[in-house]
Amino acid sequence: MSSIRQFGTGFRTLPGWRPSRALNHAYFTPRLQTGWRPQSTIAVDDDKDGHIELAPNESILWFDNLFPLKLSGLRLPWHNPENDVRGLMKRFENSSFGIMDPTSMVKRAVPDDAPMRVTEILPRLKDGGAFVKFSHPADVTPKDIEKAVSKVLAEKPIKPFFSPFRSVQAGLVKGIPWLEDLQRYPKNRLRVEFVPKNPGEEAFELSQETLYSMFRRYGSIAEITSQPWDSKVLPKYAYVDFGFVRDAIMARNCLHGFVVTEELGGGKLGTKFRISYERRTKPHRIWDWITNHPRIVIPVVVAILTGITVVVFDPIRSFFVRAHVSQKYRLTNNNLYRWLRKQTSDIFALKRGGDEQAGLNAIWSHRKDVIGQIQAWLMETAETFIVVQGPRGSGKKELVLEQALKDRQNVLVIDCKQIVEARGESVIIKKMAAEVGYRPIFSWANSMSSMVDLAIQSTTGVKAGFSETLESQLQKILQTTAGALQNLDLDSRSKNDSDASLPSDAYLEAHPEKRAVVVIDNFVYRSEDNALIYEKIADWAAALVQSDVAHVVFLTNDSSYTKVLSKSLPDRVFRHVALGDLSPDVARGFILGHVSGGDSPNEKTNGIVSPDTEENKSVINVPDLAELDDCIGTLGGRLTDLEYLARRIKAGQSPKQAVAEITEQSASEIIKMFLLPGKTTGDGDHKWSAEQAWYLIKLLSKDDTLRYNEVLLSDTFASSLTAPDGESALEGLANAELITVRSAAGRPRSITAGKPVYQAAFRQLAADAPLAAKMERARLKELVKIEGANIDKAEKELALLGSLPNQPYGTRERVQYLVGKIETAQRKIATYEHDMGVLKKVLSTQY
Repeated sequence: MSSIRQFGTGFRTLPGWRPSRALNHAYFTPRLQTGWRPQSTIAVDDDKDGHIELAPNESILWFDNLFPLKLSGLRLPWHNPENDVRGLMKRFENSSFGIMDPTSMVKRAVPDDAPMRVTEILPRLKDGGAFVKFSHPADVTPKDIEKAVSKVLAEKPIKPFFSPFRSVQAGLVKGIPWLEDLQRYPKNRLRVEFVPKNPGEEAFELSQETLYSMFRRYGSIAEITSQPWDSKVLPKYAYVDFGFVRDAIMARNCLHGFVVTEELGGGKLGTKFRISYERRTKPHRIWDWITNHPRIVIPVVVAILTGITVVVFDPIRSFFVRAHVSQKYRLTNNNLYRWLRKQTSDIFALKRGGDEQAGLNAIWSHRKDVIGQIQAWLMETAETFIVVQGPRGSGKKELVLEQALKDRQNVLVIDCKQIVEARGESVIIKKMAAEVGYRPIFSWANSMSSMVDLAIQSTTGVKAGFSETLESQLQKILQTTAGALQNLDLDSRSKNDSDASLPSDAYLEAHPEKRAVVVIDNFVYRSEDNALIYEKIADWAAALVQSDVAHVVFLTNDSSYTKVLSKSLPDRVFRHVALGDLSPDVARGFILGHVSGGDSPNEKTNGIVSPDTEENKSVINVPDLAELDDCIGTLGGRLTDLEYLARRIKAGQSPKQAVAEITEQSASEIIKMFLLPGKTTGDGDHKWSAEQAWYLIKLLSKDDTLRYNEVLLSDTFASSLTAPDGESALEGLANAELITVRSAAGRPRSITAGKPVYQAAFRQLAADAPLAAKMERARLKELVKIEGANIDKAEKELALLGSLPNQPYGTRERVQYLVGKIETAQRKIATYEHDMGVLKKVLSTQY
């Protein structure tokens, strides 16, 4: 025995307690010394199996509730707590409950008159108890000793300080306990496996009634679960769930290795118990309910996420919109920046050039009535839109932003061109958010949400609602912007005002000067492809003006804006300003002011500087006024063209050279956009053909104004094979700015060139013989096809009439009409063919 390592050690006495000699002789064998240092009888080392060796007339009792179960997890890699019971007991001495020696509790549980001798005590900290091996006379059964010990514990319960509600329990070990030191900690569920008594034999699966009768004496059983009938797992098993962990510990230590005989239901050969702790799988009832009710859970989750988004992100986005509109945090509004700009204005050109500003001053002086009218409208409480309409290059944006709203605070500018030119819904949302300062914006999340929504819908059959449509996201951005604008309107409101008690709506209605101004530029730009965007913007603008949150000014090039705005405000009359081309006098003043750099043109004449100017001032060539007037008459009063002319003159070109270059550039632009084959011949619903564009160019090169209805009645527009709808073709060409359709009394009346410079470009294109021959020949070829189709139609009808057996009396006039129609069409074809032959010679002989 000296070579056997001590696996389970006997108790040592705690300081302050010494067993009496009578106790030593009465309860302990001679080999158990007074110091409680017995030799272990656990077979270990080479024959390690973790079992207790028993001699004849020896049995084992299990004493429970001697140690707290919390100590079971106290494992140090360099120290086993079961080998140092003294150290653990020292911790109990510091408790306010006093010193509680487990050996004392064991001795108090053993009756004085019991015919037994304790030979060894094996503590099991992991199980919170100890095995007590004892010997007894041959005529005394272990059950009698168990009854005696249980009687003492029932009459005089022993309750340790760490468990005041449960006393020490004792039970006879009927099986063969396994003293393992694995990290398997007690649980209230036991896995009872049914194994054969000897290898190779057959085991018998016990019923729940048998298991209940054998395990119930150790504590209350909550549930017994047998192995499923279709399970192929071997060995067979069953789960026994106790109400308390201590009861499961008692049952395992007493019945592990117990052989169930045939009388008890274990079969002829007997069935052995192999018992282990099993972690109970907790039922995830909440999670199971969530996964089994997606139709309820998914909408709730969406609502929660939406609420979190509103609570967290909406205030942030509203703040950024307010900062974008008020420009409070821009560098240009910083006092230090303004001071530095003022001090360095002679070094860095941070403003518009003086020559350019001087030219614009002449225009603003001419349009001061329009500017004053817009400013007056902004001081009124009328719930309607202000529309500034004019062709591109007429200076609409500069007039509104730099003059009418020059000293106005809280101005929001939305450029529709940036939005509608974006490709893809995510880019459109990003551009819209950038225009109003709405951030943070997760435009990429929309496509991801759509994929998640599609996956959930395909698996559950319910649309989750994670993804949002373009319409809903635009609505969200615009609503947040409206709320931020209203907050900006009310920021300047003071409690000391006489009308401080008014509600916000009444206050803004009474103070139109406090409202923000929303300028929507390039409205109805490519409206055919982006109707949804313009409808949303128009509805939002209508809500702003009707709720007195902001004034809304629309800048547009297209006269069809009323179709969109009338849907949003059907019962309102819009405040309309039409900007046309500048008059010759204003155009001349603009060019001279631009060229002279702000000096009066009277001070300079024909390149000679007056003697009053500074000597070091560079000489600027002022153009000849007569030549300039002729060029302005050719160029017209379009602001962008005049500005381009002024820059060319300032660069050293003469007015004629500059106008010739501008005309050449415009002619090239017309050829590229309207006359080359294979180019786009429509803008959505309005389809036109290159032959129709050339027909208008040809006519406008001869006359400045065409009759609208006369053009519609021409064969090129009335019977076109490519674009048969003449009115739609004219509207498309007007939207493309090749022509301008002028109206009178609400109906289209005349057609002119889209820009004044186009008139000269038309003449130049018509004078180009090869180009004119090519385009005219293409137009005539289409007319030949049109007349040929008319002849075919008439011939088919004549053939049908000729097939009748008897010619009805009324068909004679019809036949004559068809014959005359064929004759007229044939004469036209002959004329067209002759003209095409002439044009073919031009193409063959000229470059």
